[in-house]
Amino acid sequence: MQEKLSKAPINKVVTLKEAVAQFVADGAYLSFGGIGDRTPTAAVHEVARQRKKNLRLVSDTSVSFVHDSILIGLGLVDKFEIAYNWGGIWGSDEVYRRALEKEIPRKIEIEEYSNLSTGMRFLAGSMGLSFMPVKSLLGSDIPVHNPRIKIIDDPYTGEPVALVPAANPDVAFIHVQRCDKFGNAQILGHMGDDDALARAAQHVIITAEEIVPTDEIRRYPNLTCIPYYCVNAVVQVPFGSHGRGCSYYYAMDVPYGNQVNKAWSTHEGFEQWAEEWIYGVNDWEGYCQKLGWDRLMRLARAEQRYQKFGEVR
Repeated sequence: MQEKLSKAPINKVVTLKEAVAQFVADGAYLSFGGIGDRTPTAAVHEVARQRKKNLRLVSDTSVSFVHDSILIGLGLVDKFEIAYNWGGIWGSDEVYRRALEKEIPRKIEIEEYSNLSTGMRFLAGSMGLSFMPVKSLLGSDIPVHNPRIKIIDDPYTGEPVALVPAANPDVAFIHVQRCDKFGNAQILGHMGDDDALARAAQHVIITAEEIVPTDEIRRYPNLTCIPYYCVNAVVQVPFGSHGRGCSYYYAMDVPYGNQVNKAWSTHEGFEQWAEEWIYGVNDWEGYCQKLGWDRLMRLARAEQRYQKFGEVR
């Protein structure tokens, strides 16, 4: 964290291709922020498009059909440190299931935690600590299957307490609604663990729905949960969380999720989907053009109607 505090506020705006090429190496330890929505889908696609391999992932929630499972299904992941995989209304994630149960397309190592303990791992990393205590793990069998969780006697109370190791990813991708060119990022709605993740990671790539002037950021300083000194690159990626939603900008694309769920039901279907939607386009803009800007704008209007309804209530 001390190294981050010494960074000067410089213009960090780059393309997503440039950011991934510069900061993500084969064998990198990666984390993708967001929880439920605000997923960095565009960043996942670009990491896949550049075929970064032997990756190690850490996440409190892997969101099916738009998140880590894409990299797993393409055989780019060696290990996954995860709290849980969430399919939500779209059903079971068959890509993730095939990897665990049948080692298709390859075997991956799984290291399990709870949501709380994963958040505590990021918090420990953000504070420069090597571990964090978590009492709730004592009520589960997760420590039985994860030898990296240590149970000790609390030196103050004598009662047992579980310790989880700090997580310091090489690169964290975090999608936000607004950011300035220096990296002052604002999140509207719930943050998940993204504030701690940004401070724990060695490098942070912010993908944003829009890049706004710093004066606009300063008008609402309480929304700036990730300051510029934590950020290495800023990328403007409209609809960069497509599939899932992005609060105040666009709604979840439920029909899309249902279509992907059907395509991913077999490994051959997943590979065909990836060839068409990841490798068959040059970048995220190409993905959006293929999907259709009219469709994306309908999702934006749907979110606006929802927010207006909430105000009326």
